[in-house]
Amino acid sequence: MVQYWSSLATRDTRLMTHTLRKHFPEAFRNACWATYIRCHDDIGWAITEEDADAIPGTSGPGHRRFLSDFYSGAFKGTFARGGIFQENEATGDRRNSGSFASLAGLEAAIENQNNEEANLAVQRMLMGVALMCSFGGLPLLYMGDEVGLLNDYSFKDVPEHAHDNRWLHRPKMDWALVKKPNAIVANLLSGTKHIIQARKATPQLASQVPTKIIDTGNEKLFAFIRAADEGNLVGVFNFTDEWTNISAELLRTNGITTFKDALGGGEVTPTKNQIAVAPYGRLWLT
Repeated sequence: MVQYWSSLATRDTRLMTHTLRKHFPEAFRNACWATYIRCHDDIGWAITEEDADAIPGTSGPGHRRFLSDFYSGAFKGTFARGGIFQENEATGDRRNSGSFASLAGLEAAIENQNNEEANLAVQRMLMGVALMCSFGGLPLLYMGDEVGLLNDYSFKDVPEHAHDNRWLHRPKMDWALVKKPNAIVANLLSGTKHIIQARKATPQLASQVPTKIIDTGNEKLFAFIRAADEGNLVGVFNFTDEWTNISAELLRTNGITTFKDALGGGEVTPTKNQIAVAPYGRLWLT
């Protein structure tokens, strides 16, 4: 969760690649982890000084402060809307509250009546859902994320909740929106359903299959390999709003030869030995 939001804010996956490669096992025996983007609780920026120091120009305290500012909406140019939770005055560390959709930019886009930004927010969310459903373990989708529920500021009107802004992302389910979604919600909901259906149909994504992080050499991309009896799958995720490329030769060295996309369907054709990845694009290549 933390590394997804960190890479999304910086548009740089180097810290994510380093941290997950160094600290996370490729698989468990007779067990699996839970994989999620959001939950009922706040986001605590669990980024150590040692891991931050591995990335040039990055420090633990500075990066944690940046992320807290970014996801509270205080950082200039941020797309996020959220709240500060439990500031530690001694260390300067702060945690953040907020719904998936609001932190990903949908709330700000709707406020600004900006359809292009709303689409980018949906793509950020679908990229996150695709990552959650393919990284390994058991994916957990928090209630309302599939329809883009925004921050619920009415928690301040409930005496039992007013002191705790984690209620920002604990809204009542909007069943009317589920039954009659607008265009934004329809795209998000159908995209989420498609990702879940694709996961069910892809044996390489079973929880017992190891997840090995790949360093692509492209800081915009996060990638991993799932090596299963049915063949290898490489997941590729673009954490930026720009087109970028991944080396087809790198994929071949990891056992990908047909360049079939189990998520998008069909084959992806390399151009000049490069495969293009769309803004916030996600590929499950086999």
